[in-house]
Amino acid sequence: MELNCGKCKVRSWHPHDVEFVVRHANNRKIWLNLRDRFPHPYTRTDAENWINGALSVRPETSFAIDISGEAVGGMGFEIKTDVERHSAEVGYWMGEDFWGQGICTEALKTITPYAIETWRGGYLFPRLKEKPGHYCPGSSQSSFKWSFLFDCRNECLCESYGSIFHAEYFFESGANARGDD
Repeated sequence: MELNCGKCKVRSWHPHDVEFVVRHANNRKIWLNLRDRFPHPYTRTDAENWINGALSVRPETSFAIDISGEAVGGMGFEIKTDVERHSAEVGYWMGEDFWGQGICTEALKTITPYAIETWRGGYLFPRLKEKPGHYCPGSSQSSFKWSFLFDCRNECLCESYGSIFHAEYFFESGANARGDD
């Protein structure tokens, strides 16, 4: 899969992405903004395991964010089950050198309609969960610049790396995902 976003491409992972992922993901600031399952330091073995796992899922739920042939970040959807089966949590990371350039906004704008149609035939409601106030404050701005709307804020809901923090949730409004402007 490959989607052109203008500033980047969102595409399937490839085994040759390992070196790029290690170069960009092995960053404490990125690690602090993600779930505990994202390791630090980020090793070659971590990258190989991640890419191999991503390539084994059908339909695909995890994608590389590509600039000039180099995977500089990742974006994916964790498809929920049971009573949440029509929702997915969106996650993404971007190499620090590329922060603040609107790349995640473009990638999110492009991948969201694809995700909705691919995984649930138009009945998938992506949600973002943010850890605001950490090392990449612009991250939640990507959601506002597209069609994600603020849903709720849960105080002291999460613990990560020894810190208790609140989580903010955003939901995809559907307007832009359907092509309505």
